[in-house]
Amino acid sequence: MTETTTPSPSHEAQPIPFKAETRQLLDILAHSLYTNREIFLRELISNASDALTRLDFEMLTNRDVLDADAELAITISPNSQDKTLTITDSGIGMTEAELIENLGTIAHSGARAFMSAAKQTGQGAVDIIGQFGVGFYSAFMVAESIRVVSRSYHKEAQAAAWFSTGGDTYTIEEANREKRGTSVILKLREDAAEFLEEYRLREVIRKHSDFIPFPIYIEGKEEQVNRQTALWRQQPRQVEQKDYDEFYKQLTLDFEAPLLHAHMAVDAPVQMYALLYIPAGHERSMFSLRREEGLKLYSHKVLIQEYCRDLLPNYFRFVQGVVDSEDLPLNISRETVQSNKVMAQLKKLITSKVQDTLTKMATENSDQYGKFWEAFGQYIKEGVALEQESPKELHSLLRFHTISLSDQWSSLDDYVGRMKPDQKKIYYIMGDDERSIKYSPHLDLVRGYDYEVLALTEPIDAFMVVRLTEYKEFPLENVATADLKPLEKAGQDSGEASPGVADQDFTELLSRFKTQLGERVSDVRISDRLSDSPARLVDPEGAPNQEIQRVYRILKEDFQPPKKVLELNPSHEIVRGLNALPAEDELGKLIVEQVFEDALLVEGIHSDPVSMIPRLQQLMEAALKGKPGN
Repeated sequence: MTETTTPSPSHEAQPIPFKAETRQLLDILAHSLYTNREIFLRELISNASDALTRLDFEMLTNRDVLDADAELAITISPNSQDKTLTITDSGIGMTEAELIENLGTIAHSGARAFMSAAKQTGQGAVDIIGQFGVGFYSAFMVAESIRVVSRSYHKEAQAAAWFSTGGDTYTIEEANREKRGTSVILKLREDAAEFLEEYRLREVIRKHSDFIPFPIYIEGKEEQVNRQTALWRQQPRQVEQKDYDEFYKQLTLDFEAPLLHAHMAVDAPVQMYALLYIPAGHERSMFSLRREEGLKLYSHKVLIQEYCRDLLPNYFRFVQGVVDSEDLPLNISRETVQSNKVMAQLKKLITSKVQDTLTKMATENSDQYGKFWEAFGQYIKEGVALEQESPKELHSLLRFHTISLSDQWSSLDDYVGRMKPDQKKIYYIMGDDERSIKYSPHLDLVRGYDYEVLALTEPIDAFMVVRLTEYKEFPLENVATADLKPLEKAGQDSGEASPGVADQDFTELLSRFKTQLGERVSDVRISDRLSDSPARLVDPEGAPNQEIQRVYRILKEDFQPPKKVLELNPSHEIVRGLNALPAEDELGKLIVEQVFEDALLVEGIHSDPVSMIPRLQQLMEAALKGKPGN
């Protein structure tokens, strides 16, 4: 209900000046500190909730209070005709002296301490301000004047009214109020009329104060506006799966249930409640309520930040949920949390919980983890690439396709468990897609030993393997490395040689390639690393490795890769057939070009693949000459 009061004839209101530093702070609070005007309603509701909590505690041992049976509740009363908005609670109330103490001086000596700190540090108010408890004054962002009418829970107490226009003074006077509690009556500015609309009030309450532990009503409406029960503060054993899923859908408006949730209740080293969700997919629907990354951060069940990015490392930004702690030191506006040890502890606890939850899912439910990996695997790889403190903790979460097992996800432990007895390294290959790298000539050597090779085809992979150099005691090695050493196969005589181009023919063949390709290659040489492929391209000595080059390609649009070395397979039929052609043969020249450009294409560095079409047509015409019908 809207509170109406009249001055007592025996007590005339007298103006009382604000202290100088308090007046300065009031100006800061009303005009520059808050970035979102709707915050004022959260602050007033939070103050009302505090008053109700204090009375609730008092009544545990003392039932001799005014209106002992009155409901502990908060009522919001908009009045469009008078352009007033009233927030009323049935809490502990205040006497005249308490109104002066609580509203006439901002946090007592704290105001002077703040102003002194501001002068000494030269920082902005938001950067250095501490927990002064002055959110009440944020109402001046929307109000021309504020009248506070309150009556203490003591039966003999006299009601009193505090009034201010945000100027240099305020007034105190006796008032007529029968019921216990406090009413804050705002005379709204013209540009704040939106806060007289029921839909807007409901919107703000549900966003910022949905889980206040007392019912919130809008006058004239029977139903309660806020949900009141904070699911994350309940004991996990008391919450059913359907309740978790329903809360997630309310939080995100995601129509699909999450993959899993994690419910936390921690008392030490910091007090915290959290409810975290792993979504089923990484793409938000057009109806999603969560437009940015970050967890919802609460203090005492009051929303502090809608999108808090400081509670998880960036690579876990796909996690949705809420965190609630009563240990948070807030800045004066409650809109941001000061960077401190508590936040660091919260981040450590929450990060560890997400890590453990994912590890458990990967271990106990490989199918579910496969769905997670397909949606969020790139984030884990990002963590391996960027995490400075403990990237190895993420290694067990990595999953890969391999060249031989392209239809299933394998962990590094799976790979190690399938390694050959004589295998000393974990091999991988990089490319633009899995279909093309299957035909890479770089696989010839390891394929001959039946070694598995990890297929790395995402842009983030280049960044990842710069940091992921070994797993357990096994180094990782790129099969495209120029000096990849051939190993002696079991049962094979190391002196056994495959037929190839005769030694005396090497110089002439290489010379033909070098002459024709010119500056497009840094060198042409014979290789013993190839078996099934006619040629491959490798980096010259001293060039950045393939991983670094791919990073440069992603980060720098104008990056020019170093000229490659073309290695030829002397045992391959194409190379042997090419060697048999005269140097001036036009068909041989076409084949040289095609061998080189095929290698460029496989490497993913061909600048114009379509340009090969005329040459391929010429080669097909040459192949068909002398055939029936030609």
